[in-house]
Amino acid sequence: MSLLARYLGAQIVTAAAFVLLALLALFAFFDVIQEIGSLGRNNYGLGQISVVVLLNVPGHLYEILPIAALIGTLFALSRLVANSEYAVMRVSGLSSWRMAAYFGAIGVLLALLALFLGEYVAPWSEQAAQRYKLTVTRSVVAQQFRSGLWVKDGNTFVNVREVMPDNTLRQIEIYGFGTEGRLDSIRAADEADWQGGQRWELKQILETRFSNEGIRAERHASQEWQSVLTPDILSILLVAPEQMSARTLWRYVEHLRENGQKATRYELALWSKFLNPFVIPIMMLIAVPFAVQGPRSAGASSKLFFGILAGLGFHLLSRLFGHLGLLNDWPPAMVVSLPLLIFLALALGGIRWMDRR
Repeated sequence: MSLLARYLGAQIVTAAAFVLLALLALFAFFDVIQEIGSLGRNNYGLGQISVVVLLNVPGHLYEILPIAALIGTLFALSRLVANSEYAVMRVSGLSSWRMAAYFGAIGVLLALLALFLGEYVAPWSEQAAQRYKLTVTRSVVAQQFRSGLWVKDGNTFVNVREVMPDNTLRQIEIYGFGTEGRLDSIRAADEADWQGGQRWELKQILETRFSNEGIRAERHASQEWQSVLTPDILSILLVAPEQMSARTLWRYVEHLRENGQKATRYELALWSKFLNPFVIPIMMLIAVPFAVQGPRSAGASSKLFFGILAGLGFHLLSRLFGHLGLLNDWPPAMVVSLPLLIFLALALGGIRWMDRR
């Protein structure tokens, strides 16, 4: 990498780091305000709030990295233009397209960092924050219905009334159906402990079987239960699909498909995991036409304002396509990639317009 590319990269990364710190402080403040509502529940005090807020930081970092890269690029380039450094670079032979290539390379490196955060760090920290809070406040994981969590597992339907933060299940009922759709058995257990390898240990079971000969009930102290219901699938109760790892999303999408259930929302989240980090180089390219104008054409604050509006426009367009895709069952890959392609075309068009001036 040339000396000029390293200098531009250092300027942008430094500016983006300052923006990240400011935005993280702002988000942490909002988290504290939100958590104060739970202050005093059992052992949930200021120390516990601090732990939850710190565990939420990687998730916020993953979310705001694109906007930090946009504002950092705008600020750094505006400063270079104001100090006439950009004019010297252009006179020395730096073309707009070469500068765009530098920014694209820097943006791809930041996108790889975002991919790592979104796949390994943020999902773990988000789940850890929720589990820690539930443990301290002695709460139960939120359920989808009043009757508890329902999961289809092949020819059986599973109802779990309580899911504890340590993945222990309580008050489980397993309804087994035959090939003709007739109810064959009901297993009711007080508790189930995860054993690994899709195996649970049921405790205090009452098993009722239905046949042509009649109804037979048996009690067991413990029993092994094979199920697709795993802690990864249970994690959907703790965090939103957008905050889950790609591996968890992939397994859950496969589970929904095998059971003939709709998986569009989770497919959108899965594609977003792979494509959304590459919003960062596109945001950096969009910043170039706004920032690289004559120092008299607009103040730095005006450039920042219009650049942030462009980033907000991308966010709103992505949300719009996401909702339309859910409503109309559009292909998830198209829904996620189309806003990226639209703004990439706008960014390249702006750089071409700037180069022809």
